[in-house]
Amino acid sequence: MFENNIMEFFSRVHWTIPLFLYLPIISIFLSLASTHHHLATATIVKYSLWGVLVWTLAEYSLHRFIFHYEPRTAWGEKIHWMFHGVHHDYPSDPLRLVMVPTISIPLASLFYFLFHSLMGSTLVSAFMPGFLLGYLFYDVTHYAVHHFPLKGKVFGKLREHHMRHHFKYPDRGYGVSSPLWDVIFRSDYVK
Repeated sequence: MFENNIMEFFSRVHWTIPLFLYLPIISIFLSLASTHHHLATATIVKYSLWGVLVWTLAEYSLHRFIFHYEPRTAWGEKIHWMFHGVHHDYPSDPLRLVMVPTISIPLASLFYFLFHSLMGSTLVSAFMPGFLLGYLFYDVTHYAVHHFPLKGKVFGKLREHHMRHHFKYPDRGYGVSSPLWDVIFRSDYVK
């Protein structure tokens, strides 16, 4: 993708790297929620579940409106291709299936500051674990649907949903970890 070896190195990532990065951060948030902010377990669970749900909406929105944005300039097309077009051109490249830390860390930080400004440090400490777990589920699921013959009611359906997006309907089926928002916003495969 890049002629510069350093840029090329930072544009590829093994699917386990987000787990090593974000599981400790999730643990820190949970510890803060419990020991520093003294939130009840039920409150932590409730806000974490809200975090997962909000992640699915963020995932859908990013995929539909950012990753599938159609730029009008050559420079925009190049940037767009580097962010997401390369994945559609090479959907089986195992090192281009999860978000690189150079993108995911600033994006996670942006979301953290947004949610912190909306709900404060106490509740965000319970919300962010769910949001980040949703992100990890998305990344791992995305890798798995491209590299494993997943079957069954949940993962088989997620694989089918995403493969239809890649190989038949690139303008539909933007949810990777959940088709919920495709159904709500009528971008699923039913016309």
